[in-house]
Amino acid sequence: MHKGFTLWFTGLSGAGKSTLTDLLEAEFKRRGYKVEVLDGDVVRTNLSKGLGFSKEDRDINIRRIGFVCDLLSRNGVIAISAAISPYQAIRDENRQLVESHGAAFIEVFCKCSLDELVRRDVKGLYKKALSGEIQNFTGVSDPYEEPQNPEILVQSDTESVEDSLRKILSYLEEHDLIGKDDTAQAGSAA
Repeated sequence: MHKGFTLWFTGLSGAGKSTLTDLLEAEFKRRGYKVEVLDGDVVRTNLSKGLGFSKEDRDINIRRIGFVCDLLSRNGVIAISAAISPYQAIRDENRQLVESHGAAFIEVFCKCSLDELVRRDVKGLYKKALSGEIQNFTGVSDPYEEPQNPEILVQSDTESVEDSLRKILSYLEEHDLIGKDDTAQAGSAA
């Protein structure tokens, strides 16, 4: 048995949030844990359809994700949010909500340099944003407030996916949120 908690990934588009959440979801399921992933793109298509990218709409979207994470966490499910969530105040609101019901909120900051994000960007969105073709692009023409004290810092431009995964699993094990995995070495899901 495990405790419900929220693992809140934040970072710019292309920083590695979805990659890590996919690996964590598979690892948690392998261990027999209940887990749900709220991916920013999927949430926008379903739960937040019709919202734009104004600050108000972004805040509504992130509050909705936080509300669902809270419901899941307090009912014994590991809730993983993988959304840019650019504003510190809304991330803090979600932390307070989840923690007010007795569940842990672990912020994971996927940090990556803009140069690396542009290099990784197969769709060319960063280049379009940098040239002004795309407006309100987070991290270029719209603000992104980096977490000042995340529980976990993943530097996806300088560490391997396996190292990042190991770092997250180790943190969760050390804080008794998940049990130690004696059947495999941490990172084997990668």
